[in-house]
Amino acid sequence: MVHAFSIWLLVAGFFGAGLFNAIGTPATQSDFARWGYPRWWSRFTGGLEMMSAVLIAFPASRIVGLALGAAIIVAAVLTVLRHREFSHLVPLGVFVAVMALAEISS
Repeated sequence: MVHAFSIWLLVAGFFGAGLFNAIGTPATQSDFARWGYPRWWSRFTGGLEMMSAVLIAFPASRIVGLALGAAIIVAAVLTVLRHREFSHLVPLGVFVAVMALAEISS
């Protein structure tokens, strides 16, 4: 039961974050530009996040989706640490905790 809940929480989280990034509001694009990425990078990241969500949703591709999601989270953590924007670590920590919960309870 915990496993199923954590999986669907990851799917919703990655899809929601992906949708937010893919919409690419001016503020979001400015964040990515401030971090040294092209302004359109938010859309690319959003697409990867939504792809991760879809892959996690299906048991046959779940491990690939989890690996992609982990790579996204690692890149995000490294980016915010490098730019000392520690307030972004809280939501990333939640993703890490839910990913760990999904793995432990499987």
